Amino acid sequence: MRLIIAEDSLLAREGLIRVLTRLGHEVPAVAVRAEQVLALVARHRPDVAVLDIRLPPTFNDEGLRLGAAIRARHPRVAVLVLSHYIDHTYATALLDTSEVGVGYLLKDNLADDRMLDDVLHRIAAGGTAVDRDVVSALLPASADEPLAHLTQRERDVLTLMAEGLSDQGIADRLQVALTTVGTHTGNVFRKLGIVEKASNNRRVSAVLTYLASRNRISG
Repeated sequence: MRLIIAEDSLLAREGLIRVLTRLGHEVPAVAVRAEQVLALVARHRPDVAVLDIRLPPTFNDEGLRLGAAIRARHPRVAVLVLSHYIDHTYATALLDTSEVGVGYLLKDNLADDRMLDDVLHRIAAGGTAVDRDVVSALLPASADEPLAHLTQRERDVLTLMAEGLSDQGIADRLQVALTTVGTHTGNVFRKLGIVEKASNNRRVSAVLTYLASRNRISG
């Protein structure tokens, strides 16, 4: 897999290159400033662009804006935004730009290279990935919330669903039968009043939109 990296921190940048190379990926170019990224993507046509959320010159939300621009100009290039911030507005803003081929992960949660490799392959294949801590931050504990009526296993399934895992991926992660996941998924959508989407990616978007809207209401 070919990847472009946009990261201004020397240590983070070199660490990513080393990990990705060890995983067998090719990194033909790197960027340290936001204005370098689109030209590199156009030149090298990577499978995935890995973007720090905050880049020079403003250190604001360059990664998100670049992600939207890349997806609009190069639909075949997936985008993975890496961040330090558990802010659901960043993740939902990224998903608003595209329902496929996008991911939002927290740097501190990349505990091993297998997790990163799995996410890269998932989004390169047109899937989505959202950090579980971002999803968890959207799960209110108030007793009057519809979410409070979910069982613990249903909440586990909801979290993994919002992370972008397929039913088979959820079954593998929870070590349960695929039919069991289907039952839990149906219960989640029924209890929350969400119309189940045909595609897995739109299903993720629907879940995150619901969670974000409930979070705004409760706030």
